Amino acid sequence: SCLREKPVMSNIGKSTNILWHDCPIGQTERQKLLGQKGCVIWITGLSGSGKSTVACALSRELHYRGHHTYVLDGDNLRHGLNRDLSFKAEDRTENIRRVGEVAKLFADAGTICIASLISPYRRDRDACRALLPDSRFIEVFMDLPLELCEARDPKGLYKLARTGKIKGFTGVDDPYESPVNSEIVIKMEGGECPSPKAMAQQVLSYLEKNGYLQA
Repeated sequence: SCLREKPVMSNIGKSTNILWHDCPIGQTERQKLLGQKGCVIWITGLSGSGKSTVACALSRELHYRGHHTYVLDGDNLRHGLNRDLSFKAEDRTENIRRVGEVAKLFADAGTICIASLISPYRRDRDACRALLPDSRFIEVFMDLPLELCEARDPKGLYKLARTGKIKGFTGVDDPYESPVNSEIVIKMEGGECPSPKAMAQQVLSYLEKNGYLQA
């Protein structure tokens, strides 16, 4: 018969009559081209815990080794993709949802995507994890004490929060829900914070051990 089967249209969210189109070049082919496995390294922790520092150090180390990476930084994304969102609870959730979806696309492209966000709510991080099957979501918890993060205060935000000039600031008057089953936990060692290179190496070791740095 020359009759074609009618495509199955879907309604997703507020979008109606949409159709998923598959491409013959998929994740497997892209990963072989890049010689690595696409994944999302999700770095979470308080402001001032060193998330962006670790993300950049890790990206640099992977680049030197010939691996393709991309960093999604929470502050940078609020300059564009998420510029319409505030720091209210519902906007924080939408912020993380959008980043999770973008990170999923990078992983599907075969890229090692490094997402660096406070992402304070456990349910939002878990929702991003659910987007990526086959252990492609690697959570890195910057488990450093509030006192250290506040003493650093690289952006001066804790000082503003303590004086009431910023409302709803994570760790001061808005909660941070610590992960319970992170793949990687970065802590102080002997009362000292590890160097950026040492922290990046901790993540690199995990990637090597679990086969992410080969197709």
